[in-house]
Amino acid sequence: MQFSDLGLQPELLRAVAEKGYDTPTPIQAKAIPAVLSGRDVLAGAQTGTGKTAGFVLPLIQKLGAAAGRAPRVLVLSPTRELTAQIAENARTYGRYTNLRTVVIFGGVSERPQIDALRRGCDLLIATPGRLLDLVEQGVLDLSDVRHVVLDEADRMLDMGFIHAIKRILKMLPQDRQNLMFSATYSDDIRDLAARMLRNPITIEVAPRNTTAERVAQVAFRVPKESKRHLLVHLFQNGVTDEGPWFQALVFTRTKHGANRLAQQLEAAGIRAAAIHGNKSQAARVRALEDFKAGRIAALVATEVASRGLDIKELPQVVNYELPNVPEDYVHRIGRTARAGSTGRAVSLVAPDEAGLLRDIERTMRQSVPVLPTPAFTIVEVSRPNVSQPNRAAPAPRRAGHGGRPGSRSRRFEPSRRSRSAS
Repeated sequence: MQFSDLGLQPELLRAVAEKGYDTPTPIQAKAIPAVLSGRDVLAGAQTGTGKTAGFVLPLIQKLGAAAGRAPRVLVLSPTRELTAQIAENARTYGRYTNLRTVVIFGGVSERPQIDALRRGCDLLIATPGRLLDLVEQGVLDLSDVRHVVLDEADRMLDMGFIHAIKRILKMLPQDRQNLMFSATYSDDIRDLAARMLRNPITIEVAPRNTTAERVAQVAFRVPKESKRHLLVHLFQNGVTDEGPWFQALVFTRTKHGANRLAQQLEAAGIRAAAIHGNKSQAARVRALEDFKAGRIAALVATEVASRGLDIKELPQVVNYELPNVPEDYVHRIGRTARAGSTGRAVSLVAPDEAGLLRDIERTMRQSVPVLPTPAFTIVEVSRPNVSQPNRAAPAPRRAGHGGRPGSRSRRFEPSRRSRSAS
């Protein structure tokens, strides 16, 4: 099947071809005709399956020409990154139309967003909080919305947006097309779908709560206090001594933990940056751009980055700390093996995380191979002088080689018991 078989107009086919695509992904092949039909849609698909184009392309076609000043399509998404990514896709695929796309999200000044809305908007892509702020200020009118999309609906509920979503839905005209995309189906998602969707077409292109088949998953058992040293070893040598890593997305549970790990990797000679909710939008964009351009090797992220980051050919994802919710593991590792490429997910499992790994395996209905933990060098670095916080000592080129004055090195050797258990 080709995109030309899906009933899309020539302007859209031209934009798709210029992006280098001719064959739709399974979710695109099913969602595009369903959306064009005007029916409500409930779609289940893992991240990295191309679902954004699955609703952006047909909605652009249904809109036709630009009209009025108020949005006719509303797309709600959970994070700034995902919102910006959807807007970028809408502008790319709509480049040969005169439709106007506006993106609004929190963490940045409202003024440019308000000015953009006043110039006219056909497609509005928004996070729920900023959307409600602008509606309450009277600068955003939702009375012309005819199509509404909830993207990453499960993630929005996980982040506590359910009440905001219900408020927004009540503000919209009753006569509208509703589209919901979700990677997983919890009871809360099913309840929201029952409230929002009317006789929907149901689309599912992958078994629920499973990961992309192209992701090679492995785990290492390692003491909590030795995780960062093992991570440095992996960056320098790879999983099976295949050579250094040049790019990896590393997940931690907390913002503080992300900052600390990024600093520790920098001290070991590995270019790193942290990305999380406390970072300004400018800092997040800069870190992501540096990562995509290869200027940094490690992007250390919290759950905020588990969805919505479109990084082509990302070779590996590292679970420095396992998530408490098994579904979040699926979303994390879905950042790799996108658009037909392969990838690897590496998890560092401390003794107190063994139960979390079992929960993940039960949810995915598959086991994660545990590899023998390699021997690696532990470098103990003295803390910097607290009276001179801005005078950091220069980082060594490689952890375990040279080090800082006053540092001590020792070798981590897995015990016989841990090797056999692996």
